[in-house]
Amino acid sequence: MLLSRLLESGQKVAAVTRREEISHVLRTRGPVLRDEQGERTLHGDLELFVQPPSEGSYDFILLATPPNGVEAAARDSAHLLAPDGALVVLQNGLCEELVAQVVGEHKVIGAIVAWGASSPAPGVYERTSSGGIVLGTLQGGEPDARLLRLAEVLRAVSPVDFTRNLRGARWSKLAINCAISTLGTVGGSRVGPLLRHRFVRRLAMEVFTEVLQVARAEGVQLEKVASTVHLEWLTLRESELRSPASPSLLGKHLLLFAIGLRYRRLRSSMLAAIERGREPPVDFLNGEVVRRGKAHALPVPVNERLLEAVHAMSRHELAPGVETLRSIHARTRPQRKS
Repeated sequence: MLLSRLLESGQKVAAVTRREEISHVLRTRGPVLRDEQGERTLHGDLELFVQPPSEGSYDFILLATPPNGVEAAARDSAHLLAPDGALVVLQNGLCEELVAQVVGEHKVIGAIVAWGASSPAPGVYERTSSGGIVLGTLQGGEPDARLLRLAEVLRAVSPVDFTRNLRGARWSKLAINCAISTLGTVGGSRVGPLLRHRFVRRLAMEVFTEVLQVARAEGVQLEKVASTVHLEWLTLRESELRSPASPSLLGKHLLLFAIGLRYRRLRSSMLAAIERGREPPVDFLNGEVVRRGKAHALPVPVNERLLEAVHAMSRHELAPGVETLRSIHARTRPQRKS
């Protein structure tokens, strides 16, 4: 998706794609982009590599791998950075910290993507929901000249905003992914149909609540991501954990229902990974919450059950579907007392 929009804007793009099938399609036909403007095949100044080149000097290297490949991508491409260049982390999860261990915090920029996209076929990229990109650094502070320069490049793709609290914004996006993406994976469906179910919306709120509790234990203050709602508003207060119904809960259910309508076409990339026989990156989402929750002695039963379910699905021991989610909802009731 990024590659297509950058080409369409007239940018010169050098890309590493390790799958020969995709490289062949991009070389011979070019990428196909599907979005609100329709479908079109794009042609432009595109240089393709199957492996990172041995030499180069790039201001920005966009890391667009799955989370479980981001450290290897950082190691393989760090030598190509210009002296003041940066690796741009596009992955979901808390991957800036992993990349910083490879190149140092000063060479890492976080790019939080608030829109959805999928690749239904090699070289075909479809935008499934709208939104922008939020840029920031682990050091925080006002955007410097480097961030402003990157923003000018990425505005060809979507609106760009900045955050002085990258960790807080990233944890908010983590909460969204732990709920929406993982529920979509286990439920085996797009977001809209799933969020029509009251119990699925309840599970989403419980995921948000668990992530918020762990984030606070980590000393992180959640930030609103782009045009999305502030996640703290969708978490459950103690009284709402004990009661299945209240006026405040009704408002939260209505908001999640509206979110489902807005992102009704969004389909989890983890579900696509499982269908293609690949490793789903759930350890970088719900797994991160479970691991850090245990470190702080915080119970996170819903995230834990969802993590187990995705791994069982990847081993073909569990089938996705609404009834699988209903089972997780039933299993976590005694712990949630609702």
